[in-house]
Amino acid sequence: MRIDVLIENVHIYNSYFKTFIHGNAAILDGKFLYIGQRGSESFEAAERLDGNGRYMIPGLIDIHLHIESTMVTPETFSYGLIRNGVTTIVPEPHEIANVFGLDGVKQFMKASQDTVADMFYAIPSSVPATSMETTGGEIHIADLDELLRTERIICLGEIMNFVDVITDPDCKTNQIINHVRTNYPHLIIEGHVPKLLDLDLHRMIYSGVDSDHTHQSIEGMEARIAAGMFIEIQEKSMTDEVMAYLIQHDVSEHYCFVTDDVMADSFQRRGHLNHIVRKAIGMGMKPEQAIYASTLSPAKRMRMYDRGVIAPGKIGDFLLLSNLEQLTIEQVFKAGRKVYDVEEDYTPILKPPAFPAHYYQSVQMVPLKEADFVVRIEEADAVYTCRKMMVKDGSTFTEEGHAQVEVRQGKLLWQESGSALIATFERYGKNGNRAYGLIGGDTIKRGAIATTYSHDNHNLLVIGHNPADMQLAANEVINNQGGFSVVEDGKVIANLRLPVGGILTEEPLEQVAMEVEQLRKAMESLGYQHYNPIMSISTHSLPVSPALKITDFGLIDVNLGKVVPLIIP
Repeated sequence: MRIDVLIENVHIYNSYFKTFIHGNAAILDGKFLYIGQRGSESFEAAERLDGNGRYMIPGLIDIHLHIESTMVTPETFSYGLIRNGVTTIVPEPHEIANVFGLDGVKQFMKASQDTVADMFYAIPSSVPATSMETTGGEIHIADLDELLRTERIICLGEIMNFVDVITDPDCKTNQIINHVRTNYPHLIIEGHVPKLLDLDLHRMIYSGVDSDHTHQSIEGMEARIAAGMFIEIQEKSMTDEVMAYLIQHDVSEHYCFVTDDVMADSFQRRGHLNHIVRKAIGMGMKPEQAIYASTLSPAKRMRMYDRGVIAPGKIGDFLLLSNLEQLTIEQVFKAGRKVYDVEEDYTPILKPPAFPAHYYQSVQMVPLKEADFVVRIEEADAVYTCRKMMVKDGSTFTEEGHAQVEVRQGKLLWQESGSALIATFERYGKNGNRAYGLIGGDTIKRGAIATTYSHDNHNLLVIGHNPADMQLAANEVINNQGGFSVVEDGKVIANLRLPVGGILTEEPLEQVAMEVEQLRKAMESLGYQHYNPIMSISTHSLPVSPALKITDFGLIDVNLGKVVPLIIP
């Protein structure tokens, strides 16, 4: 029988029994035809490959991630994925949607049409995430209909505004959920439900939200699984307790591994989903179980029944490993075609700009002055108790603290209070909103940082200890049409230019990784003490992530879902 590829002498992963069998695999027209003991005596192959006793596993599948978190374009992202054995992803482009709305989603998907890795998209469901922020674009119900008619959509992306879903039946998020359940009853709905338990959790599931990818505890994970919710385990949830639970309990059908957000330097240095799988094995999980959680389990969740397993009729996406425990990738195949070999040159192809011209001119702001970092207060001269955002290492959640701050002649003397200032400026030219707050904890102890990479609204966010450094950092970002700038004592010590919508660059992954690493070190040199300072600062403006955040509307009490004043009445 004629076939395209015959791989002989390999240990082939059988997903259905979660075990390896020694044998051969035949591929025809990009799909697996046969797995077993038959070889060259039964098949006439256009290409034969001696597996040399290596391990053959399905291509890895990541069903929850945001390409924009790596700050690169889909083409560059795919280049990084393939060498790390990730052959299929389900990205949700809600960051670019917050900047450009429906067109941002369509342009992003257009930019991924010819990538090697398959990209099936999640529709951004929460753009903006709340009504308490200004964004460059929005996603409406009519936009959902258009995307579902014209694009490769596989699910409704994470429902983030859990407070409104539970408390406001008529809110925009509930309108979207109800529209999907009525008109697209088979569309998967992804969730973002941090810390919810008991009735609140069950109300979210009742609404149609039946997955969660946020930081897990044993209590929360058990409650979710018991109620039928699917768990997507990202690295920050891989505590000793959580991993021991997953290893010891028969819950393999109820969870998978995902990456969610991967910084460019981590992508370059540690890898992608393969890093998560390798870490799970290192924490005591059997390789067979970890592979299942990154191949067939996520494929089932997204109803991608044509992949995630090495079996007849399934797409021929697979990896050849020389070391199972270390997940050492030697070759990657996509639809039966070799797309990566560790022994061969693997260089990205440079391509022209992929986006419309106005995508590179999205920061509509004039340069700021030092006076823009003077906080004016309409209160009598006195000492007041103010809310203070407390940054905490180990999480992107913050806590609400308090500080005693003097008001004198209508000005908040924040520099004398021992706190840093956090400020945000609307940058789309819509309303000129700005807001101020205090910040402390595991953040910078001197200098300033400015960025437009501030989830999810991507307005200009600045933190600092003196107005001069804050002004310089902010204006560097404005002049660069987006990105990061770190300043100390009047000197720029790190810059990362992100000119595509203020959140992406088209530079090669290796270069972006180097610049991100320099940015991280610069932030840490100012005293930032966090496992991921870039993600930490970028979520200071995320009003659906507990507990005290800031948008251009003001300070947000996330648990209450409302704007609260800086000075406590």
